[in-house]
Amino acid sequence: MANVNHQQIKKKIEELRNTINKHNYSYYVLDNPTITDQEYDLLIRELMKLEEEYPSYITPDSPTQKVGDKPLSHFEKVEHNIPLLSLGNAFNEQDLLEFDRRVRQAAEGEEVQYMVELKIDGLAVSLIYENGVFNRGATRGDGTIGEDVTQNIKTIRSLPLHLTLPITLEVRGEVFLPKKEFERINKAREKNDDPLFANPRNVAAGSIRQLDPKVAAERALDIFLYGIGTIEGITVHAHSEGLEALDRLGLKVNKERRLFKSMEEVVTFVQEWTGKRPALPYEIDGMVIKVDSYKLQEKLGFTAKSPRWAIAYKFPAEEAVSVLEKIEVNVGRTGVITPTAVLQPVVLAGTTVKRASLHNEDMIREKGIMLGDHVIVKKAGDIIPEIVAVLPERRTGEEQPYVMPSNCPVCGSQLVRLEEEVALRCINPTCSAQIVEGIIHFVSRDAMNIDGLGEKVVKQLFEHKLIHSVADLYSIEVESLLSLERMGEKSVQNLLEAIEKSKENSLEKLIFGLGIRLVGAKAAKVLAQRYMTIDHLSAASKEEIIAIDEIGPKMADSIITFFAKDEVKDTIQRLKDLGVNMTYKGSLPAASVDTDSQFYGKTIVLTGTLHQISRKEAATKLEELGAKVTNSVTKNTDMVIAGEKAGSKLTKAQALGIAILNEKEFLKELENK
Repeated sequence: MANVNHQQIKKKIEELRNTINKHNYSYYVLDNPTITDQEYDLLIRELMKLEEEYPSYITPDSPTQKVGDKPLSHFEKVEHNIPLLSLGNAFNEQDLLEFDRRVRQAAEGEEVQYMVELKIDGLAVSLIYENGVFNRGATRGDGTIGEDVTQNIKTIRSLPLHLTLPITLEVRGEVFLPKKEFERINKAREKNDDPLFANPRNVAAGSIRQLDPKVAAERALDIFLYGIGTIEGITVHAHSEGLEALDRLGLKVNKERRLFKSMEEVVTFVQEWTGKRPALPYEIDGMVIKVDSYKLQEKLGFTAKSPRWAIAYKFPAEEAVSVLEKIEVNVGRTGVITPTAVLQPVVLAGTTVKRASLHNEDMIREKGIMLGDHVIVKKAGDIIPEIVAVLPERRTGEEQPYVMPSNCPVCGSQLVRLEEEVALRCINPTCSAQIVEGIIHFVSRDAMNIDGLGEKVVKQLFEHKLIHSVADLYSIEVESLLSLERMGEKSVQNLLEAIEKSKENSLEKLIFGLGIRLVGAKAAKVLAQRYMTIDHLSAASKEEIIAIDEIGPKMADSIITFFAKDEVKDTIQRLKDLGVNMTYKGSLPAASVDTDSQFYGKTIVLTGTLHQISRKEAATKLEELGAKVTNSVTKNTDMVIAGEKAGSKLTKAQALGIAILNEKEFLKELENK
C-alpha cells in the first residue's frame, strides 16, 4: 500500500472547502455564480470522496455538512442569552410619526437616524458562532426559550458555517422560502395528490422544525441576518455599522435598506415599498424602522414585550369579497361564546381563507351582518381574517338575520351576559368545551409547555375519557396512550417524558396555565415572584394582592374568586400529590436579591458537564443570587464555573486571568448562602 501524505490530503481538503465556500457566497449571497452547476457538483463530489476516505478530517463547518444529518428524536430547549422580543406595530403614517415623537422626546436633542429594512415574512432565529465557526441555531420560541434546530439551519446554502474572521457572536435573522421554491414544492405535491401548502412562511417554519434535517436540506431555504445580539472582536456603534460588519463576515444581509434622518423620509420610503413588494422574489409583510445609534437604543430601552427603539410598519391588509354561508359559535376556556363566520373560500395574502372571527353579538349587530351576505374580508396584520363590512347593495332578499343562541351549544346551559361585558358566557364549570379549552391552554407554550400535546391530541385524550382535568395528564398510563390512533411507542415515550419534565416548571408557568381570568403570563410571573408558592398566593387577601403595583382590583377579584372554588383546591392538591412543582424558581426582583452573595452583580459563564446539578438549575440559582449568566467568555466575565470537559471557554478564562470555580467549589458556595 502506497504511503499517504496526510499533510497534502489535509491541505487539499482545506483548499476545496475554501473554494466551495467562495462559490457558495458568490451564488447564494451575491446572486452572481462564478462557475457552472456541473463544475460546482464536481468540487463537492471530490470533497465528499476525500472526507469519506479520511473521516478524521471532517469538520462541522465543512460544506458537505449542509446535506442533512441523521434524524432527531426531539428538539432540545435552549435559553436565549438576550431575549428575542417582538416589535410593536404601526399601521399608518400617524403611528410612525407618534413613534418618532416618542423617540425624539427621549433623545433630548441628540441626533436621531433611522435604519429602514424590509420585514421578511419567515421564521425568526438566533445563531451563535464561536471563534468564527457556526455553533448553534435556535428558533425564537417565546422569546426567552427556543428550540435547538442547528442541524436544519446548517442546511441553508446561503449561511456560511465559517465566518471570514475568527470572532464570537450571536446574530439574529429570518429564515424564509423564496417564492419560486414555494411554487416548485407545491407543484410536486399537486402531482403526488398531496395537500398544498398555504404560504411560504408556513413551509419555512415547518421545514426548520423537521426532526429529519434531510427534509430541510431538500427545500431551498434562505436566510437574511438583520441584527447582532452580542459580538466579540469587533466594535460597532450603530445598527447600520452592525449590518455592514455582518456583510464583511460573509453573512447574508438584505441590501434593500436605507438610513434616514427624518420620519417624513421614512414614510415616503415605506409607501414606495407598499407598491413594489409583489416584485420581490420573497414575501415581506412590512418594513422595520430602527433607531440607528446603539447608545440611543440603550437609552430608550424596552417594554416588557418589545424594544422602544424599533417598530414594524405593517402593509395595508389585502381585502377580498366573499359570501357568509353560516355562523358557528365556539366555547372558550373561560366560557365566552365566540361567533365565527364560515365563508366561501377566498385567497388573501397568499392563503385560502374559509373562516373569520366575528368577536361577539354586538359586532354582528353593529355591522348589520346577515346570513348569505356578500362581505369584505381582510387579514388584520396579514394574519387574522376579519369581516370589514357588508355589501348591502348585493342583497337578493334571501339573506336571513342571525340570532345568537340562548343556550351553550355544547352543554345546553343557559348563557348569561355578565355586568359590563359584551360577550355571552356559559357559566357551567362542568361544560366539556371549557374543560378541553382549559387543558389546551394549560399545555400551551407560555404555560406548562408540554411538547406533543397539541389541540388534536388533547381532544383525542378527552374523547377517549383518558383525561377530565389538567391533573389527569400526570397519571396517564402507557397502555392507554398506545391504544389510541397514530400513537406509536416512540411518540408515547416522548409525550410522557415531556409531561414528566413539565413537573419541574417554575410557579409562574403553573399560575398562567391554570387559566385564572384576566391573569396573563406577565401577571403570573409578578404573582409568583411576590408569593413564591401556590399556597401563599391562594391564601392572600384582596388587599394584599391589590397592593402589588401591576395588579388591579378586577384582576385581584378574579384571583380571589378562582382560588375559593372547591374544584380548584382539589385540582391543586392533586397536582401536588402527582409531583408538580408549586414554587417559584426564577430570579427575583433586584430588591429581593441577597447583595452579600459573592455572585451578586457578577457576570458568570457556565461551561462543561456538571454532575450534581444541571446547567439550567445552576443558572437559575445564580440569577436568584443577582448574577448575570452569559454564554461567552470575554474580558467582562467575572467568573467561570467549569464542569468536566470544559474546553475552550475554560482555556480562554485561564488566559484572561478570570476567577474559576469547579463544581464542588460552586456547590459549597451555594450551601453557604
